[in-house]
Amino acid sequence: MQHLAHLHKDKRLKKIMATQQPHVLQQKKNVYLHLCYSIMSQQLSTKVADVFHKRFIALYNGKEPTLKQIVATPFETLRGIGLSNAKANYVLNVCRFFMEEKITDAKLYAMSDEELILYLSQIKGVGQWTVEMILMFTLGREDVFSVDDLGIQQSLCKLYRIEATDKKAMKAKMKEIAERWRPYRTYACRYLWGWKDGE
Repeated sequence: MQHLAHLHKDKRLKKIMATQQPHVLQQKKNVYLHLCYSIMSQQLSTKVADVFHKRFIALYNGKEPTLKQIVATPFETLRGIGLSNAKANYVLNVCRFFMEEKITDAKLYAMSDEELILYLSQIKGVGQWTVEMILMFTLGREDVFSVDDLGIQQSLCKLYRIEATDKKAMKAKMKEIAERWRPYRTYACRYLWGWKDGE
């Protein structure tokens, strides 16, 4: 819990942290699966994303599918759980890339944040934001800041009274504020999301 003392130096952040339980980062297996889930849940509420997750797992008798199983799933079957054409294609793109590159979890865990963003962003349908979510929620990296995340933007603008009309200036100010949170920016993001969701 070293992040608590460090982030508490920021008085505004400390105030919203006081209303939440301390966040604990976890490292998870089967990174490809979490990348698929991240694609499915883009631009959806957590509740709707959970529905897609359950429908997806139900395709494989309630068990987490292997790469081969997902690649062998007919496109129309993926569309049948409610995924758009684009998302169904992106899920298949991820799994094909992981198979072709023979990617293991160990290989990904050994990479730096920047290397991972460059590497996984090669996949059509996977952008920087998606990889940042994987770094935070799957690999448990402590110092990731997602400047393009809408929830983070809204929370920071509200908490620090940042003017949001000029996007470039807004992002520059966000990055400036986030610098004081290093090396625990992931935790700060988690508290900002938690504050937004709890309102």
